[in-house]
Amino acid sequence: MKVFIEKDYDALSDKAFEVMKEVLDENDHPVLGLATGSSPEGLYARMVEDYKEGNHSYKDVVTFNLDEYVGIDRNDPQSYYTFMNDHLFKHIDIDPANTHVPYGSTDEAAKEYDDQIKSVSIQLLGIGRNGHIGFSEPGTPFDERTHIVDLTDSTIEANKRFFDNDVNKVPKQAISQGIATIMDADKILLIASGADKADAVKAMIEGEPTIECPASALQNHKDVVVVLDEAAASKLTR
Repeated sequence: MKVFIEKDYDALSDKAFEVMKEVLDENDHPVLGLATGSSPEGLYARMVEDYKEGNHSYKDVVTFNLDEYVGIDRNDPQSYYTFMNDHLFKHIDIDPANTHVPYGSTDEAAKEYDDQIKSVSIQLLGIGRNGHIGFSEPGTPFDERTHIVDLTDSTIEANKRFFDNDVNKVPKQAISQGIATIMDADKILLIASGADKADAVKAMIEGEPTIECPASALQNHKDVVVVLDEAAASKLTR
């Protein structure tokens, strides 16, 4: 696990783009595992800017997203499908047929999505305050694949800011790649910013691998890059 500590969110996003750029440069047909939330917004902005400058085309890129809420329309402003289009897809030359965001509420839908995911060149991750990656919450077995998950109270509370600060409007379930699916990627890039992520970051990097901190499973992956700002790294001791 390589850990980079940057001064602030802008510097973090610059470093994350460096890592993503290497993958785009090294692969003729890269498969990108993508994430939503506030953490990757800066990275996506840099990918869009880089595309507009003519440095990279996405015509031969395939993407698979980590997760999506259950019971939310794809065109809902808070759906992850909408997020990806608003922040990345509609600004680059990617073929919409090559973009994949999970959708559905059944075990069959989860397995169908999992079966599509092949040869991911790099998987982008954020980390939840409770250590979740994707929506694989604490207690998720490390061998779990794409599945339907009941969101924890802490995750619902953290996400209410996107739903008029009303926990009753936040979906209670999600369809999410499991830890085993994430670990299949050739490379993993995790980014985290803010002091509210510091405890989870410490558990991920310095704690023992345990299902109580799903992100700690990344210690067992052969190629992980973690990019933090100083606030998120503030509780690390080594």
